[in-house]
Amino acid sequence: MRISLFGVIICFFIAVGSSAQLSVHHLLTNNRVNPLGLEDSLTRFSWQLSGNYRNIRQQSYQISVYSSEQPTRVFWTSGRVGSSQSVMVAYRGPQWKAASRYQWKVQVWDEAGNTAVSSENTFFQTGLLNAANWKAQWIEPAVMADSVGRPSPLMRKTFQLNRKVKSATAYITAHGLYEAHLNGKRIGTGYLTPGWTVYPSRLAYQAYDVTTLLQKGNNAVGVMLGSGWYRGLIGFSNQNNFYGSDLALLMQVTIQYEDGTTETIGSDNSWICQTGEVRYAEIYNGEVIDHRKERLNWTAPNYDAKGWEKVRLVNHPVQNIIATENELITRHETITPKRIIKTPAGETVIDFGQNLVGWVTIKVAGKSGDSIKISHAEVLDKKGNFYTENLRAAKAVDVFVLNGIGEEYFEPHFTFHGFQYIKLEGYPGNLLPENIQAIVLHSDMPVTGSFSSSNQLINQLQHNILWGQKGNFLDVPTDCPQRDERLGWTGDAQVFSRTAAFNMNVHNFFNKWLKDLAADQLSNGAVPFVIPNVLGKNAVASAGWADAATIIPWNMYLAYGDTQVLKNQYPSMKKWVGYMQANSKNDLWNTGFHFGDWLFYRPDDDNDGRAAVTDKYLIAQCFYANSIQLVINAAKVLGLSAEVAAYSQLLERVKNAFQQEYLTPSGRLVSSTQTAYVLSLQFDMLPEALRSAAAARLVENINSYGVHLTTGFLGTPYLCFVLTRFGYTDLAYQLLLQEKYPSWLYPVKMGATTIWERWDGIKPNGNFQTPGMNSFNHYAYGAIGDWMYRVMAGINTEESGAGYREIRIHPQIGGGFTQVSASLDTYYGKLSSGWQVKEKVVQMDVEVPANTSATLWMPPGKKETIKEGGNLMDAGRFKLQADGSITIQLGSGIYHFEITQ
Repeated sequence: MRISLFGVIICFFIAVGSSAQLSVHHLLTNNRVNPLGLEDSLTRFSWQLSGNYRNIRQQSYQISVYSSEQPTRVFWTSGRVGSSQSVMVAYRGPQWKAASRYQWKVQVWDEAGNTAVSSENTFFQTGLLNAANWKAQWIEPAVMADSVGRPSPLMRKTFQLNRKVKSATAYITAHGLYEAHLNGKRIGTGYLTPGWTVYPSRLAYQAYDVTTLLQKGNNAVGVMLGSGWYRGLIGFSNQNNFYGSDLALLMQVTIQYEDGTTETIGSDNSWICQTGEVRYAEIYNGEVIDHRKERLNWTAPNYDAKGWEKVRLVNHPVQNIIATENELITRHETITPKRIIKTPAGETVIDFGQNLVGWVTIKVAGKSGDSIKISHAEVLDKKGNFYTENLRAAKAVDVFVLNGIGEEYFEPHFTFHGFQYIKLEGYPGNLLPENIQAIVLHSDMPVTGSFSSSNQLINQLQHNILWGQKGNFLDVPTDCPQRDERLGWTGDAQVFSRTAAFNMNVHNFFNKWLKDLAADQLSNGAVPFVIPNVLGKNAVASAGWADAATIIPWNMYLAYGDTQVLKNQYPSMKKWVGYMQANSKNDLWNTGFHFGDWLFYRPDDDNDGRAAVTDKYLIAQCFYANSIQLVINAAKVLGLSAEVAAYSQLLERVKNAFQQEYLTPSGRLVSSTQTAYVLSLQFDMLPEALRSAAAARLVENINSYGVHLTTGFLGTPYLCFVLTRFGYTDLAYQLLLQEKYPSWLYPVKMGATTIWERWDGIKPNGNFQTPGMNSFNHYAYGAIGDWMYRVMAGINTEESGAGYREIRIHPQIGGGFTQVSASLDTYYGKLSSGWQVKEKVVQMDVEVPANTSATLWMPPGKKETIKEGGNLMDAGRFKLQADGSITIQLGSGIYHFEITQ
């Protein structure tokens, strides 16, 4: 009997150990983890599935939401819904209560009958929901006499708490930038808050859980303000006060007590103000911190505020205040000096080994009045001296003044710099590497992609692309982070947007920025050069720049499968197409100012016409057609069949007008540049019968330049894709691997750690390009990353299953590479593709996330030799394609294939 029972127990554990195990995790609310201040009218839930078996497909789900006020009672349930949807599932319950916390969980069932319930502590908290819930009042400091230096004002308030606090949330926004403290501790991890938006119509506020910062008895809140984008220097020609000349604060802390009562502590006329150690702070010019002016512990309850003045109440609106929906700017890597050098000019310079964006912190001891000056630069000149001419009017200097009391610590608050090198002046005593650090700042977007290969130069290129994105994604997608510009240039953003979505999750980042684009779009549909627009109403409507209005929403839909971004932006997309239509004659758009193929190849002494000048109106007509096509695509997704028909007719007329104006009967374009042929082929501007010949002319042009590209900002993103599409992938690889100017690898060989603005920012002889336009951190040419992920590694989404619900894995092996691998963290889970060539055997490693499916394309080979997991596969499972490729359909799981060529 004992033996039988033992046998039963063993059988039970064997059964349990070998049974299917399903789990559900990575719960998101509106694409964020446990967000605070949720105000979007559409709340959406997402989750991931995983298990110890393949082919996981969700059959149904049930969402349950609980209010923190009644945590044991279900506030709303979806009921069991027969659907495979697990990403951005819409909430359809009662209206949320303002400033309230809700928990939610989900149970899922898969097609095999397995079930799982989420175990994460997943919650979200609603924001104030409407303007009437702002109980605080706008206040501004009364101590702003210095209109030149404009020191950062300090504002504080003390208050008493005599009951036990259950929870507390702070809601804060400002005209300018703010940094808030409660009882001497910093509120939140964000920097340069409230960020940069179209302030007159979209001023963001942030919500923070401050429960643990409060204490029984005396409490104090303190807020420091800075000029920032609101009133600081921004744009060109020393423009300041663009949005206003004031600095103001709006803040309230909503406290819930254990006894069920609530209290609001808000900004009002009981607050007091003064100035402190930050004597000057501008984004372009840097910051001056004088510790002799420090008001020690000024945010603590027991601080003696003698001599402080009353704040002023001001009547600023609250109707334009919106909740934050994107990730805040936060601190990331801390980088220590790579070397400390003495330049030929005798200057002390520190090299951090990486072109980065952020600021420098210093520990130092010295005498009162000692002044340390930190200048920032991206490069040294060819003699090895500090070089800042390319910063133009931006001073990019931080000054720290000591008070002489022990070891002092300095860190900026309301500026940022783009730099690899700093010049240090006035540092007292021995400079030790451990006393100085570079802090990297960027929007806190999760890193989602990885790419590696057998070629170390290409790996460095990928590194440079990623760091270019880090350095220029600070709440808006800027062109550059170092000179007197740092603006949200639309052209740069659109060419890089698909690459950006591989490297990081930019879903919320671009959703927010696109809403600003729509807000700044002119009533006639014209889209400004930069968003937010600080250049004026005449700086609008350049082809390839304004098309950010159509290109980025579609790219975000492809990357994340989010139909809502198309719904949100569809009116803006139509308005932009309407502008082009209104400014066309006989469907030909050949009017207005255009940047053209910005920074195309131009030899210095161009005697024989080798400069790759492309007709700007040819470019404009191409982008006009592409934007119409994207509106058609969006209309199809949104089910607007009548608009699909109308725009399809317009598209046909626009392409016909292009052919009549720019195409000869023999199929030549009036501009014979690479960009002309690339755009015409990418956007299907040519009759199908003439496309192959046009592709051959493109190839001829590339070869005539010694296998070099000559494209600028608008042609470069599509160049390799067009070559691949028309059967010239080998040539695309040659361009990628070209090491001489102009090429992607030329800056890499010259020591770049980010993407350059120009193909030859530093010339082979060590001289610089013109300093008026020569950034060394400018991500636009990094758009090749899109081709590296989608063609080299083969990771792509089918439009029919956007957001990687339906996956296409089609790597193009070539270029002498022996190994390429890439991964992408999708909303469904990890997707990866890698290949390795060993003699005549190609090994392919693939991971397909749960609740998705994939079509895998293998290179031409012998079907009967294909192995998966070391076992020969049934050749009947494969399909032979016209080009000799072999395809197979895959469900979720991890796979290892081998095929003999």
